[in-house]
Amino acid sequence: MKKVLFFGLLTVCFVMTMASCGGGGQQQASAEEEEDSTTYAIPTDQTLYGICGEGTAMNTLQLLRDNGDTLNLSLTNAIEAGQVFGGMQVGDRMAVMANPAKTEATIVINQNALLGDWVMPNPIDGSSEVGIRIKEGGIAESIDQSSIIYKTWKIYNGRLEILSQRDGGGDEEELNLYELVKLGNDSLVYKTINKPREEMETFEYSRWKEPEKMDLHGLQLENAEDEFRLD
Repeated sequence: MKKVLFFGLLTVCFVMTMASCGGGGQQQASAEEEEDSTTYAIPTDQTLYGICGEGTAMNTLQLLRDNGDTLNLSLTNAIEAGQVFGGMQVGDRMAVMANPAKTEATIVINQNALLGDWVMPNPIDGSSEVGIRIKEGGIAESIDQSSIIYKTWKIYNGRLEILSQRDGGGDEEELNLYELVKLGNDSLVYKTINKPREEMETFEYSRWKEPEKMDLHGLQLENAEDEFRLD
């Protein structure tokens, strides 16, 4: 009788131990799956895209969204925080970050103002200008520089995202996020935000302007014969 009872207790302990191990394994697997799902999760773009409407005023942006909705967003806090870039012009395409209730804008970017050719003095010797060409349709191009090949751009959660490729780096592409600092008619300034502190850079551009042509109308050339005449 004692032997039967002892054997029964061993059997119960063995079953409980295996169940415990199995449960722990399931919990560990679940934890790993949860970790994997959170580690590789890509945040969705919360930017609101649309057109600047006629109802836009000094402290209010009327945004005619791409999905057909119309929003009237307060600009008070965004203006005070210096987070309105490129101004507002009726008909221009806008990219806006807003509060959850979509009543107040936190970041406003005029995408039309962002388009164009932006240049800076060549950092190597300053003898020429290099820069980036930001075009419609998300296309980006390099201006007079072969070391960096710009490819695409877009606004992502209120940040400027640029895809580029470095010369000699093979087919590897580099995706960088930039925080806008200034955007005006003739100036564009942004800084990196997704790199280590020692690799942080600030890019200060001015809008490229075609060199003025010298007006030769009305100028008279001196008579070469008179200038070099020998007495």
